[in-house]
Amino acid sequence: MSKLLLEPMVDFSQYDAIIDTRSPAEFALDHIPGAINYPVLNNEERARIGTIYKNDSAFAAKKIGAALVARNISAHLENHFLAFPYSWRPLIYCWRGGERSGAFTLILQRIGWKADQLVGGYQAFRRHVISELNDFASQFSFIVICGMTGTGKTRLLAELQGRQLQVLDLEGLAVHRGSVLGHHPEAPQPSQKSFETALWNTLRLFDPSKPVYVESESKKVGGLHIPDPLMARIRAGECIEIQAEITLRVQWLMEQYPHFLVDVPALEAQLISLTARYGRMQIEEWCAAAQAGEFAELVHALLVQHYDTAYQHSIERNFTHYPTKRNLDLAALSPAAFSALADQVLTLERA
Repeated sequence: MSKLLLEPMVDFSQYDAIIDTRSPAEFALDHIPGAINYPVLNNEERARIGTIYKNDSAFAAKKIGAALVARNISAHLENHFLAFPYSWRPLIYCWRGGERSGAFTLILQRIGWKADQLVGGYQAFRRHVISELNDFASQFSFIVICGMTGTGKTRLLAELQGRQLQVLDLEGLAVHRGSVLGHHPEAPQPSQKSFETALWNTLRLFDPSKPVYVESESKKVGGLHIPDPLMARIRAGECIEIQAEITLRVQWLMEQYPHFLVDVPALEAQLISLTARYGRMQIEEWCAAAQAGEFAELVHALLVQHYDTAYQHSIERNFTHYPTKRNLDLAALSPAAFSALADQVLTLERA
């Protein structure tokens, strides 16, 4: 059987498909980018086989498991693969590159397709991701877009990315805006492993000779941890700070967090999480403003009393080159204003 070892520079694009044979639950936690999940055991079947293995014997588990695997592979072949030509070339993997992917690969090869099995499976891929993330931390230089909450840092990064510059959007990859109110109501955060895979998949396509633009972040974006070597490298980057009048910042935040304006209980729940820091009376005052629909006043108060103080303390303590930052002003919230801001960033880079 043809097996493929995961070398440092495996070109996954040489395959017509990457097939993950693990259960849907395993696949959801993390997988090779672009992989398609064709499980040989679903979540319930995998749990059942594990129970038989533990309570009965490995032989009994293998007998029942083999019947289930054969049935599921047959269904995948009939439902998904019959139209593929003789030249179709898939890469197959499971958790450790063992029996699940081995059975699938053997059947595909017997049919005549040039299927490869990934030796070591997902575990080998995971080790590869961690190793390369550590390497990337020493290879890339970062330009850090700083600025208090509401200065449009993420919007500026999108403008720079649209100009084909290298942008590492940590908040986008983490599906979180990086603050106590930063969760997306309809999109949960990925797992830590999936986040790290997304980081790897972004950085591996970048040119180390060119700078990478990134937003100033704490070590955690929501519930996800930025790998320490990468975080240290980002914090050593040159800093550009975006400044804006507080009225603009209030307007920007109200535009970016509309779900809190219509779901006051959700907003209150987030505010209550700050009770230990600010005390019950202050939280009750903020919640009362939310209940009264005084959102502009509430956002202004949160910026002045919470976000700005926390930002200034963190940025000065953690970002080495912040004292020599270069300042740029955001004049408005229009597309033209962000385009002009991107022009200024590029002028600074060329200088």
